[in-house]
Amino acid sequence: MTGAATLPGAGAFTVLVTAPSLAPAGAALLADAGCRVLHLPADASAGDAALTRLLATAPVDAVISRTVPLTAAQLASCPTLRIVCKHGVGVSNIDVAAASALGIPVCVTPGANAQSVAEMTWGLIFAAARRIAWMDGELRAGRWSRAQDGLQLQGRTLGLVGLGDVGQRVARVALALGMPVVAFDPGLHAAPAGLQAVRLVPAVDDVVRAADVLSLHVPLNAATRGLMDAGRIARMPRGAVLINTARGEVVDEAALVDALRSGHLFAAGLDTMAAEPLPADSPLLSLPQVVLSPHVGGSTPAALDAMASGAARTVLAALAQRRIDPACCVNAQVLSLPACRITP
Repeated sequence: MTGAATLPGAGAFTVLVTAPSLAPAGAALLADAGCRVLHLPADASAGDAALTRLLATAPVDAVISRTVPLTAAQLASCPTLRIVCKHGVGVSNIDVAAASALGIPVCVTPGANAQSVAEMTWGLIFAAARRIAWMDGELRAGRWSRAQDGLQLQGRTLGLVGLGDVGQRVARVALALGMPVVAFDPGLHAAPAGLQAVRLVPAVDDVVRAADVLSLHVPLNAATRGLMDAGRIARMPRGAVLINTARGEVVDEAALVDALRSGHLFAAGLDTMAAEPLPADSPLLSLPQVVLSPHVGGSTPAALDAMASGAARTVLAALAQRRIDPACCVNAQVLSLPACRITP
């Protein structure tokens, strides 16, 4: 199938959402366009089999991808599939190389959940720096345990690895708190507008060595997998705090556990882990200086609505108007190929 194929009317589009539901704002857009919308069952254990079956048997035009893996075999099984749009920005669950080989653009919804993720980042920073979760647990257990060794953040350096939509929001709060901010982002050569006080440095290690609080805001790819390994964690200042609202695989969790147990790091705040759900025997669960949340940084109603509506608009524009913004397409090289299933 190529871009020269005739597209049906909007009412004939079939959109598969790889989750049991889609937030109301996105669902309304698809309904108003007359789309047939398919969902995966609520039983997570049945999701992969249902996705495989639907792609192989239903005339799916577009996939709105949540967290279920989307494999090369599944993509290849659906000759009608024209576009995949991630409900968010992380595409590590999608075989982008396979999609590219098939001429299928893979898009994302940048910025849609940035404010919610930035706010979660600060929630983890505050909770980790002041041991809030530990004290809450102590009080609920009937113990008046007062942690008085918490970190006052004013004057301490915030290090950001990644200064995109989320990182910039995190930086603004830090500057308002009186924290110097140092950042590394390979896509930036100057600080963004309004953030001239942020000191950009040329390498990740420059941030790592300077950061009293280090916060990660990078996608998961070959360059970032294991980015915070034992060596880099050891180069963090003693008593520092590590925050991860990006992807769990960016951090070597065994090295992080060692650094926390030894006292090299004061605390950590993690919204994402290498294995999700977190295994019951994970050593992270036994460390009182670790604050954990189950990958919900972008899961507020406001963020879910923004991601859902962004994905729906991207899918509808691609199918009905043959229009894709290259800036939102992670494999934009596909758009110029004769085999592209959507011609922008």
